[in-house]
Amino acid sequence: MTSALFEENAYLLSLAEGGACIVVDPGLEPDRIVDELEAAGLHPVAILNTHGHADHIAGNGYLKERWPDAPLVIGAGDAWKLTDAKGNLSAGFGMPIISPVADQTVDEGEVVEFAGIRWTVYDTPGHSAGHVIFVAKELSPMIVLGGDVLFAGSIGRSDFPDGDHETLIESIRTKLLTLPDSAVVLPGHGPPTTVGEERRTNPFLT
Repeated sequence: MTSALFEENAYLLSLAEGGACIVVDPGLEPDRIVDELEAAGLHPVAILNTHGHADHIAGNGYLKERWPDAPLVIGAGDAWKLTDAKGNLSAGFGMPIISPVADQTVDEGEVVEFAGIRWTVYDTPGHSAGHVIFVAKELSPMIVLGGDVLFAGSIGRSDFPDGDHETLIESIRTKLLTLPDSAVVLPGHGPPTTVGEERRTNPFLT
């Protein structure tokens, strides 16, 4: 689901119709997410944040009020941004956004399981110092919750206070491009893509 203003993608993932699901990076229109969840008969058992920028965390509080038992999960390095409007970049837009604190923080190599899906965590700094991606290695094809690291034909911005272009490229090359070509990347902005497509055609990587 793409929210307005920043055209940020939130994702609802479930192995089957109805029942448990996860919500990924709920953005600025969480009411639409709730409407979709109710229409599909889904209930969140976790809220995953790939990083702490405002357009990816704005809906955390709304969803936690509705489903307080669903843990809020984020990379350890970006957890502080949830409650810091300057750090999550919302203060600069004149609309300070504060999220509930994380229920669980994750680091490189950890495996978490929610709604029957196992996700391996990769640290992928460069866009944000504490950015992580979540990879469902046991699904076919693999699914990558990629946040703002790799886009279809592009890459994430690296001009934020804790961003760095070379670090971002290194994250992509050592983490994402080591995955199979068939791995599907669900990015924070824009359409889905695959690792193979970006390996072959992305002008920032070729």
